[in-house]
Amino acid sequence: MRVLFADAVSGATVTELESRGHVCVVDPALRAGDLAARVDGFDALVVRSTKVGRDVFEAADRLALVIRAGAGTNTIDTEAAASRGILVANLPGRNAAAVAELALGLLLAIDRRIVDNATDLRAGRWDKSGYSRAQGLLGSTMGILGLGSIGLEVAQRARAFGIEVRTLSKPGRDPDVLTRAEDLRIGTVESLADLLPCCDIVSLHLPSTPDTVGLVDEEFLGQMRRGSILLNTSRGELVDEQALLRALDDRDLRAGLDVYADEPGTGTAQWSSPLAQHPRVVGTHHIGASTQQAQDSIAAGVVELIDAFVEGEARNCVNLTPSRIGSATLTVRHLDRVGVLAHVLDRLSRASLNVEHMENRVFRGGGAAVASIDVAGAVPEGLLADLDALPDVLGVSATEIAGDA
Repeated sequence: MRVLFADAVSGATVTELESRGHVCVVDPALRAGDLAARVDGFDALVVRSTKVGRDVFEAADRLALVIRAGAGTNTIDTEAAASRGILVANLPGRNAAAVAELALGLLLAIDRRIVDNATDLRAGRWDKSGYSRAQGLLGSTMGILGLGSIGLEVAQRARAFGIEVRTLSKPGRDPDVLTRAEDLRIGTVESLADLLPCCDIVSLHLPSTPDTVGLVDEEFLGQMRRGSILLNTSRGELVDEQALLRALDDRDLRAGLDVYADEPGTGTAQWSSPLAQHPRVVGTHHIGASTQQAQDSIAAGVVELIDAFVEGEARNCVNLTPSRIGSATLTVRHLDRVGVLAHVLDRLSRASLNVEHMENRVFRGGGAAVASIDVAGAVPEGLLADLDALPDVLGVSATEIAGDA
């Protein structure tokens, strides 16, 4: 495969991929507007912060895989990729510990006024009496919005400080998340109106979606306790910054921010932000995932995703249907011989059945195999008997897919 890295990458990642026979081109100077003219001839594209728009997918001649070297994929037009059959994969959880560490660092810096302490000391000012008025974190309550891998890591560290943790109840949470939340004794409430007034700290760990953009607005901030702390290490767009500026002054709120709605898209820039410069804000430069440990883990994950793709596995793909679709699943047991499935697929085509998903597994010993085929359309009477009569087919069954419209 030919792999284009549109952002900086560790030399170890390139060496590892090249040892597998892949050709790697690293061009960290590429910008979003350059990608469409650069992507021709590449099978895979790896990005960190560079945006990948529809024009890139329309211009690509052989692109089959885009990897976001991180969790969020809001900078990639996943719908445009899906329309051209291009997989978009991410690496969730690889930077969770790093982001959680920064979130707790911001919290400590706010509570103990560490930034102001250090600034005064460097300027030769000693003010022990002025800085000896911290509230302390023991026994406080933190509300976590977004109980994914990062939210859970934040909860674990908060509990170590003696902080009570609460979150919103959510139907259909993964059983592993529920188990870990129970182990961490995370309480749940039904609504923001129940959560915000009882929290001393609110920490955001949500993706940027139409439902979350502008979530932290005047109403949200008005429900928070006076003097409480807002932490945002997820996405700047979640916060109405003008509303937060007013709340910092009017409600004595404090904030620890690593992300901003209009932050620069480059590593260095001249940038002025009334929010970042507010005296009740401790801000950092969108560095939540920027530890060596996190970057090493992400680099290893890129290699794992490419290995999986080469082996035919769409791992961590975000633009495939999340669940099975179609009307029925056909299970075809057959001898492991050339052409058997070709005949099966020919019969499905004649019956106007579209294959939505298919998997074929060989039994131990290599003599037989079983194919599981999800199809869309009405399974005609007599099809199973027709398939069963094919040479080298050992048996056929069909089951309806629940919930198909």
